[in-house]
Amino acid sequence: MVQVVGIVFQKVGHMYYYAPSPGVTYEVGEAVVVESLQCQQIGFVALAEKELAEKEIVGSLKTIIKKATPQDLATYDKNRLEAQDAWVLAKEKVAQRKLDMKITSVEYAFDKSKLIFCFTADGRVDFRELVKDLAGVFKTRIELRQVGVRDQAKILGGIGPCGRPVCCATFLGDFMPVSIKMAKDQGLSLNPAKISGLCGRLMCCLQYEDAQYEEAKKVMPDYGQEVTTPEGTGKVVGLNLLSRVVKVKVASLDQTLEYDYSEVAKVGVRHG
Repeated sequence: MVQVVGIVFQKVGHMYYYAPSPGVTYEVGEAVVVESLQCQQIGFVALAEKELAEKEIVGSLKTIIKKATPQDLATYDKNRLEAQDAWVLAKEKVAQRKLDMKITSVEYAFDKSKLIFCFTADGRVDFRELVKDLAGVFKTRIELRQVGVRDQAKILGGIGPCGRPVCCATFLGDFMPVSIKMAKDQGLSLNPAKISGLCGRLMCCLQYEDAQYEEAKKVMPDYGQEVTTPEGTGKVVGLNLLSRVVKVKVASLDQTLEYDYSEVAKVGVRHG
């Protein structure tokens, strides 16, 4: 087993594991200085010390350099302000070069050894000349990272169709796979405008209750299936998977009645 501390670099972002410095304890929310992608960065403790099996550690486990001092945090804030200025200039350079890309965020490494520009684009972009332009202005190593539209929404934030701040920018550390099958299982409209988020992709929240829907499908009959009920046989015409309610058109009554799933059984299958 290995002692680790969970570190994030954004308020809501992927969590990375680091080894604690010997004899040092950490609290959630504390700022620390760590080595990340060949440069120093300010990170924030998202998970206090925890034991993990060595097989759960991907790659080498780096050790936290130190807790951030007030001076380190002042430098961090100064870097963020300067990164905003770099964002403005980068957008001007992109326009001048007529590149089909959009700068979504800019970040300095803590030690200013690197300036990282994240951007979105529909395809591949030849940004070699742009890198030369930026390096000539900022006199540091320039890195351009292409991110997806979901990452862009996470960075920029906004209000989702539900009227609340988008999940990806408020509490989702990592994106989970979402499929159109999830929307079908939940009986939602398949109109893209109604099941897509600000990023234009399927809403992350479709995944939240998917396991419950999958579990319900295993024990409940399907649409159009013939079942037996306390009032006789009938055909399933409606389902509420979460509440486990089955709507059945009962042949002998020529009426549609609602039943708990435990009250009906598939024809030819022994109930219970």
